[in-house]
Amino acid sequence: MKIAIIGTGNLGKSIAKGLVQEDTFESLYLTKRNIKALAGFTDQKGVIVTDNNIEAVKNTNILVFAVQPKQLTKILNEIKDELTKDHVLISTITGFSIQKIQELIGGHHTIIRAMPNTAIAVGKSMTCIASNTNDVASIAIAEAIFKTLGHTLHIEEHLMQAATVVCASGIAFWMRLIRATTQAAIQLGFDTKEAQELAMFTSQGAASLLIASGNHPEQEIDKVTTPKGCTIEGLNHMEHKGLSSSLIQGMVASFDKINTIKKEQI
Repeated sequence: MKIAIIGTGNLGKSIAKGLVQEDTFESLYLTKRNIKALAGFTDQKGVIVTDNNIEAVKNTNILVFAVQPKQLTKILNEIKDELTKDHVLISTITGFSIQKIQELIGGHHTIIRAMPNTAIAVGKSMTCIASNTNDVASIAIAEAIFKTLGHTLHIEEHLMQAATVVCASGIAFWMRLIRATTQAAIQLGFDTKEAQELAMFTSQGAASLLIASGNHPEQEIDKVTTPKGCTIEGLNHMEHKGLSSSLIQGMVASFDKINTIKKEQI
């Protein structure tokens, strides 16, 4: 694969690191206005660092856009005359629909939207992918890129707003739950460092159990709840206080807000 990452900031660097680690490309162009910030990539085999977006587009066929939303229109106008039918465009830009990108560049091009979350920095992103094509090969390319940095799921584009809440905002929701667990552990007698360690690795273990087994969460809950035991006592008390209800309502409120923001932008 001949890949270009247009706008290699924090997200672009994370993607580049995953690709370099997996050695999944023939050539990899990294563009940025200040190329000194990409000095760590200059000695990597097959990696070309440049501040010239057109050069990158001409020499690659897979374009990953990782710029700020306000920069994308300018960049697309800059490169659109260099685009061919062989280019696959992958956008990580929040709020830019496939239709909007298509209108800016004209013609018919394969466009894919990818929405990673901040866990991409440690190779554990949950990245949702949507596209304007049924071309299995093009979708597989996008999945291959982001699978180097976690897990991917191909969804319909109309679900991207919901995916943003579940996966991107979801990182914050899970952090708050881990923080609450840490606070409880401190109250029960652990020091701060021990408490956070217990909370972090227990949450990691819970997710890993579901990933490995494919079980429903209730199946795993049943394994640790016994009649009149402490686990069911705690779970029931949390539910009486609205744990599940509050989380669901919070996510729905976040979804309502993101749709309001989208309408205001339109």
